[in-house]
Amino acid sequence: MCGIVGYIGHRPAYPILVKGLKRLEYRGYDSAGVALIDDAQHLNIYKTKGKVSDLEAFTQQKDTSGTIGIAHTRWATHGEPCTANAHPHYSSSGRLALIHNGIIENYAVLREKLQTKGYTFRSSTDTEVLVQLIEYIQDLNQLDLLTAVQLALQEVIGAYAIAILDREHPDQLIAARKSSPLVVGIGQGEFFLASDATPIVEYTDQVVYLDDGEIALIRRDQPLRIVDLNNVECPHEVKTVAMNLGQLEKGGFPHFMLKEIFEQPDCINDCMRGRVNVDGDNVVLSAVIDHKERLLNAKRFVIVACGTSWHAALIGKHLIESFCRIPVEVEYASEFRYRDPVITPDDVVIAISQSGETADTLAAVELAKSRGAFIYGICNAIGSSIPRATHTGSYIHVGPEIGVASTKAFTGQVTVLTMLALTLAREKQTIGQDEYLYIVRQLVRIPEKMKEVLLLNDRIAQLAKIFTYAHNFIYLGRGYSYPVALEGALKLKEISYIHAEGYPAAEMKHGPIALIDAEMPVVVIATQNGLYEKVLSNIQEIKARKGRVIALVTKGDTVVSQIADTCIELPETPECLEPLITTVPLQMLAYHIAVCKGMDVDQPRNLAKSVTVE
Repeated sequence: MCGIVGYIGHRPAYPILVKGLKRLEYRGYDSAGVALIDDAQHLNIYKTKGKVSDLEAFTQQKDTSGTIGIAHTRWATHGEPCTANAHPHYSSSGRLALIHNGIIENYAVLREKLQTKGYTFRSSTDTEVLVQLIEYIQDLNQLDLLTAVQLALQEVIGAYAIAILDREHPDQLIAARKSSPLVVGIGQGEFFLASDATPIVEYTDQVVYLDDGEIALIRRDQPLRIVDLNNVECPHEVKTVAMNLGQLEKGGFPHFMLKEIFEQPDCINDCMRGRVNVDGDNVVLSAVIDHKERLLNAKRFVIVACGTSWHAALIGKHLIESFCRIPVEVEYASEFRYRDPVITPDDVVIAISQSGETADTLAAVELAKSRGAFIYGICNAIGSSIPRATHTGSYIHVGPEIGVASTKAFTGQVTVLTMLALTLAREKQTIGQDEYLYIVRQLVRIPEKMKEVLLLNDRIAQLAKIFTYAHNFIYLGRGYSYPVALEGALKLKEISYIHAEGYPAAEMKHGPIALIDAEMPVVVIATQNGLYEKVLSNIQEIKARKGRVIALVTKGDTVVSQIADTCIELPETPECLEPLITTVPLQMLAYHIAVCKGMDVDQPRNLAKSVTVE
């Protein structure tokens, strides 16, 4: 959710911090702020409601000097979005400044305790409680800041990633994490701190990912020191981040979302590289080979995910059950963790998360591990929390996804799930050789077919203008296309704020058909597959009630085109791979409708890219 940036070194901190906040804007936020210690050891804090650009405007005439600082973008949890609730928050004496991502669940108890000690509060946030608690402990016991932070965090219940400055010690920065991501970048005589690596890679590719319960003591011109809450030294590994700045820029596109839609052919190639052989007739996932016995002997697969990843999971369920003949359940991670699920050591739990930091999915992983299940992670962000918590897994390798509405991560997840199902099926011998070769060879052709679909962009942009009036949409699909209908509806909701619902087409008669009238656009995935005739009947039912039908059809279709108001023709694709093709025009449709409505496509209201709190 919130974005954290920190710097200590020899350069002016402010430009680095502000650029870092801009790199993290994709995470979603409603206010921004910065704290700097200048050469005279003054602690200057500037913050404002709104965008990072508003913060820049606010600080134009302010003193932004100093070579150490912290900065933050806030996504409101406790307290409304306003300047008073924006971070950084400072202690009563004005000595300490703190930024925080997460939720302090027992903040009300701690606040009441501090109020009885004479502390007053300027905001309604849980974060201010934490900085006041640290100062109280420090002053009461005459402790150094590190020890005070350790003791304070032992009283805290909840999740946090924090960074804290002390104006009396302008050569040190302290950071800590629990269930919320934090990365330390190591440069030449300087250190960087951030919620993920995107603000850091411009300056260094050497990073350390903090683990839960770890505290980083970052000091000017001294080695990085990491300890736990009991002051025990924690060994840490410096990793190299494989990311380039070009992936973090729009590259001539008006929005990151459109850029990422158009990146999908290359992303799918990257996803398959090293996994599908050069002849395009064999798939090998090293995670399956390394853990073959555990995976092949599983009695059941359980997939946990949220949002778009949950839609990919539904497709994965269909793929694994069809190819591998293993029962698969798909769970919302947020529900899974609270309903005392039946999990046994014979289960394999697959956790899917683009960011690898989704709080509910990470908690589901820990619950499943505690019950002996084998955990397989599917993530995009290398070094993130979920890959480090799982037994094995596969990265989707689609590069940083900046747009809040997921596009290339979804198709990357579906591609990995397809390769996983094919690899398992071949090892289990539940798929015939001819079918296996056919599917693998067709999978290799997906990027070229995606390029063909992307040529429809201008036509879809024109089509979108017709539907900006709509207040509601219905998306229908069957089989593999039902999760695509859900995903298409979600994309439209996320960025255009038009209410949209996805349904299995056959369920339309069980309620949603009551909504059909001349004002109701209905998007139907009606490609040529085993359920084509059934979907055709659904279209006829919609038209009989004057509904407006936008149909995705297989190129050359002559039947649906006579009935639907608009047809979008797509290249012929095997049914099990169709989601990789049919989702692309739905992404473009949502994008262009949102653009026509003048919406902030990359940073839609109220949403965050990485949901690191419940």
